[in-house]
Amino acid sequence: MGNVFVVLTPLVHELLNLTGLTPQTIEIEPGTLMNIWVPKDIVSKKDGQTVYIPPTKPAVPLLHSFAMDGVFTWFLQILALTHEYSVYVPDFLFFGGSIPDRNERSVSFQAEFLAKGLKKLIVEEVTLVGLSYGGMAGFKMAKLYPNLVKSMVMSATVIELTKSISLDAYKKLGLSSWSDLLMPTTAEGLKRMFSVGFHKLPWLPNFIYRDILEV
Repeated sequence: MGNVFVVLTPLVHELLNLTGLTPQTIEIEPGTLMNIWVPKDIVSKKDGQTVYIPPTKPAVPLLHSFAMDGVFTWFLQILALTHEYSVYVPDFLFFGGSIPDRNERSVSFQAEFLAKGLKKLIVEEVTLVGLSYGGMAGFKMAKLYPNLVKSMVMSATVIELTKSISLDAYKKLGLSSWSDLLMPTTAEGLKRMFSVGFHKLPWLPNFIYRDILEV
């Protein structure tokens, strides 16, 4: 991890603690772990074991994009929403601290993973908020689990990434595959990826981009 994030990560985590969130590691199934920040008031202890109770406010999971993790994607929104909502901030599999037991990377797999995690947290109904890749996972989750998803707020996304949508995007962005955009290996490649997701990309020095690549 780059030096910037060595400094930023504990600061961000401490601020999240002050908002009333706490990190949890949930075993979805043997070998598959979900890293997720949850409201402190849903976490309890019984006979020395961690147990969860239903949220007291409307549950709002924040689903991150194909970059970084949940906390760094949604930090500002977390600060704004925790007063009125029970905010849940998961890391998708292969991102942040969430660990799978197999190499499947489909959106359906991510949606199933999220739904199982929320069930273990005793969450029965949610308003999903998703960005880009998180939006696609959210749409899939709503389709597979209609009783769980009450409503959605999605941004910069599509319902499903079809071949025709991909080919059109390749042409507009000058790509040969999505991995050209989503798996950058240089600071310039990372800038291009962020420029697609930002309305106006803020200026950052190159060492910040290099540090992000090491996260």
